[in-house]
Amino acid sequence: MNSNDSSGGARMIDVGKKAETERMARACGSVRMSPEVAKRIQEGKIVKGDVLATARLAAITAAKMTPSILPLCHPVRLTAVEASLHLVLPDRVEIEVAVRGFDRTGFEMEALTGVAGAALTVYDMVKSLDPSVSVESMRLQEKSGGKSGHWTAPR
Repeated sequence: MNSNDSSGGARMIDVGKKAETERMARACGSVRMSPEVAKRIQEGKIVKGDVLATARLAAITAAKMTPSILPLCHPVRLTAVEASLHLVLPDRVEIEVAVRGFDRTGFEMEALTGVAGAALTVYDMVKSLDPSVSVESMRLQEKSGGKSGHWTAPR
C-alpha cells in the first residue's frame, strides 16, 4: 500500500492487521557546550536548577507525548521509558533513552523524541551561558519486536 493518499498527501499508515508484540527502541544523542558551562552543571551552579534531573524528566515526558508532536505517529502503549544523562567532561552531556511496550508498531520515534526533549531541555537551561551550545548526533541505537526482529546500529 502506498504511503500517500490518492491526492499524494501524507497519511497515517494502517497498522490494524499487524501483530501486537513486545517492542523496544533505544536512542542516543549529545549536547556540546563550553567546558566552563559543563563545569557549572557539575557543580550545580545553573540558575534554572538541576540540568540532568530536569532533562531526564523532559525525556520521559517527550517520549509519552510523541503522537501529539509528530502528526503521523500512532499512539502506542508504553510500559517503560528510561532516560539516562551523563556529564562527560570537558564539554558535553550524553543522553540515552530506552522505551519499551507492547503494540503493533515500533517505538523508534518515542525513543528519538525522548532524546530530543532531553537535549532541548539541556540547551534551554544553559543557552544564556553559552550561545554556541549545540545538539549533536541524535540517532537510533537499537530496536526489537515485530516482523523485522532485532536491529542494532552499526558502530
